[in-house]
Amino acid sequence: MLVTSEDLLNKARAGGYAIPSPDFVDSNSARAFVRVAEEMGAPIILSFAEVHLDQMALDEAAALGTFYARKASVPVALHLDHGKRMDVIEEAIRLGFTSVMIDASNEELSENIRRTKEVVELAHAHGVYVEAEIGHVGAEDAEGPHALSGIEYTEVDSAKQLVEATGVDSLAVSIGTVHGTYKGEPCINFERLAELKAALAVPLVLHGGSGSGDENLARCARGGVAKVNLYTDFIVAALAAVYEQRPDHWLKLLGAGDEAMREVLRHYYRVLGCVR
Repeated sequence: MLVTSEDLLNKARAGGYAIPSPDFVDSNSARAFVRVAEEMGAPIILSFAEVHLDQMALDEAAALGTFYARKASVPVALHLDHGKRMDVIEEAIRLGFTSVMIDASNEELSENIRRTKEVVELAHAHGVYVEAEIGHVGAEDAEGPHALSGIEYTEVDSAKQLVEATGVDSLAVSIGTVHGTYKGEPCINFERLAELKAALAVPLVLHGGSGSGDENLARCARGGVAKVNLYTDFIVAALAAVYEQRPDHWLKLLGAGDEAMREVLRHYYRVLGCVR
């Protein structure tokens, strides 16, 4: 069933677990993720990132996401991930995304507040949930879309100002994770996470979940993170399965990749405490 993220994240925050939010890039990945959610009997937040518009048009992503969500026996929210352009966010709302992210984390606080407030006013008028980001989750890959300013930790006072000034529904925070593949060891600032949880009444979101370490992610879920975004681990696992199995035709190749992604998601459901 297609739902908004509101009830899902509020329950996760209260229950001390996190909901996985995998980024899909085609019909195979969208279908694989929703099937695992049904298998586990658990909710899922199905994400499509603005940066992946080169792989799939927004109307195609909306059609695929809503198709699989409406057929599903479990709650599925369809989320626009890392929306930076207002025209893309507006189009996502029009096309039926039930949740959108405004990522103005590279901007000064005042501009982040202004842009977030604009999105909140538009989205809430259509019953759409809004996620913002403060601080910045960078990337190990210097060529990646998130690597421009590296990691900038979320400041508690700035986070409070943004939430109070905008009425945003959830907040992505930066506490040491990175997008992409880690080159060093993850170093998560759990003290900052505790401060943010104590100061904010909205659910917290963690980006860059892939490769952050199972115990780290489990501790984040117990410590106030209600949603964890995942992408890199899926595509790495799918490619590894193809190399290992060396399928001899296209359908076998797709099947190998799909099952590898499904197994990664099963693992994260358990790590995040969403399934016990």
